[in-house]
Amino acid sequence: MKKIVLIVALCGLFTSCNSNAQETKEEPFEVQKTEAQWKAELTADQFYILRKEGTERPFSSPLNDIKEPGTFKCAGCNTPLFETAHKFDSGTGWPSFDRPIEGNVAYSTDRKLGYTRKEEHCATCGGHLGHVFNDGPKATTGKRHCINGDALVFVPQSN
Repeated sequence: MKKIVLIVALCGLFTSCNSNAQETKEEPFEVQKTEAQWKAELTADQFYILRKEGTERPFSSPLNDIKEPGTFKCAGCNTPLFETAHKFDSGTGWPSFDRPIEGNVAYSTDRKLGYTRKEEHCATCGGHLGHVFNDGPKATTGKRHCINGDALVFVPQSN
């Protein structure tokens, strides 16, 4: 009987460490909309990425090839998130940046794959953007903000 209680207690410990409570975004976001409103405003792919925390296929985003000066904004609320000046080719197949525009990206902990990752969200609407890793360019920040292209819209710099 003691062995059964111990096994049940250990199972509870392991499953509680992977609970959804640790994956929630901890701050309220300025832009709040219903699921129906988001679905009406976003494409199906944008909704899947931004609102359902999905991931697009690697090398599928036309934003991978953009090198011209400009700003990458949130596809959900138009908040400026990243600049072309901080974009680099990570070889991963997703738009990658060594830093966000300060104050416009929020972070949470993601344990959905069985290990801990730092998830990125738009700080204005809470839309899922991607994840940040510590394998970026060492000459700058050392960070790789690996972002889903469908979470972004590109606005070229005006002259």
